[in-house]
Amino acid sequence: MRKLIFFMATSLDGYYEGPGHSIDWHNVDEEVKEFANAQLDSVDVVLFGRVSYEMMAAYWPTALALKNDPVTAAAMNSKAKLVFSRTLSNVTWQNTRLVKDNIEQEVIKLKAQPGRDLIIGSSDLSVSLMAHGLIDEFRIMLNPVALGEGKSLFKGLQERLNLELFNTRTFKSGNILLYYRPKGKSS
Repeated sequence: MRKLIFFMATSLDGYYEGPGHSIDWHNVDEEVKEFANAQLDSVDVVLFGRVSYEMMAAYWPTALALKNDPVTAAAMNSKAKLVFSRTLSNVTWQNTRLVKDNIEQEVIKLKAQPGRDLIIGSSDLSVSLMAHGLIDEFRIMLNPVALGEGKSLFKGLQERLNLELFNTRTFKSGNILLYYRPKGKSS
């Protein structure tokens, strides 16, 4: 069975986006890019909620993305993508499929299919999937910055989720990657 991996960069004070949806504080150097590209290469499907999809689809297919980060842009554009949204009527980014209903059932079906793991980087969607026990691993990239305000990583979480740390990785940039799984779940 494939795993569903949640990946998100956060500030020291627990925000994944700053005021005005800013992510310009992300601490990205060549080592972080290499990690991100290897992680992307290790999965078959990228899952998005509407907001994350719209932000990513507005950037990765552009000439600017292809110029500034050609490896990641090529992977993001060619990778299979699912967008879970009840409000979008269509999606235009290549290799993207829209799922409007039965979100949890769709994820269960995806996880049961053969292939490499799935990854999600949408906080709101992740919170709803966490409530159903569908996320198998959490990879939190802690950035050495405090924002003071923004959107909390698991905003909207209704029930406590106990996690256990099973790995860490320190980057020269000062970022620390924390690998967690739900307590009692093995990798």
